[in-house]
Amino acid sequence: MHFSKEIERMVCVAKGPDHGPAPIPQEGKWVQAKEIKDISGLSHGVGWCAPQQGACKLTLNVKDGIIREALVETIGCSGMTHSAAMAGEILTGKTILEALNTDLVCDAINVAMRELFLQIVYGRTQSSYSEGGLEIGAGLEDLGKGYRSQIATIYSTEAKGVRYLETTEGYITRLALDADNLVIGYEFVRFGIMMDHIKAGMTAEDALKAAMGAVGRFESAAYYIDPRKA
Repeated sequence: MHFSKEIERMVCVAKGPDHGPAPIPQEGKWVQAKEIKDISGLSHGVGWCAPQQGACKLTLNVKDGIIREALVETIGCSGMTHSAAMAGEILTGKTILEALNTDLVCDAINVAMRELFLQIVYGRTQSSYSEGGLEIGAGLEDLGKGYRSQIATIYSTEAKGVRYLETTEGYITRLALDADNLVIGYEFVRFGIMMDHIKAGMTAEDALKAAMGAVGRFESAAYYIDPRKA
């Protein structure tokens, strides 16, 4: 290590108390994190690309500094979906520092990694107070039955009003309107559940019926519309 002449001429002053870093909550205990291997937890990060045409939600389950589980969810950009596939292969097995300094193909995924890194090294994780942390596989719980991302797609115009296209429940097939043309409910299909039925041998028609549901005052509507056509 090279010192300037100004530093070499200085008198050495003894260092006072050093209590180390402030402990952070991690998996049910308080940890003074000094190295990457001291970091554990499950958390989420959200990122966006430079032109803000798409976004990514990234979920990582980190054990002893190493990413053991990754869930990459993207929306709004067709290229981003393919980038997510590559990022999913890249992330697991890396330390969180390696992942932070790795090109994860897409700006939105890189930003999500940055935001997640900040949360996890400060102890702001979903598993901060869970003794032993969350098991590998906990990330899948964010998807629910059928393993599909929870998304909402709502479109509206001033002239023609709102159209619900997709919500957490599923793909919207019909909107229920009352006599004043107000939305009072909707019918939906759970695609993940429908595909599970089809893979189990059910006919497509029966699988569709089994995966359908409705919310609100759907049955008492004055009439129904297909949100993609009417």
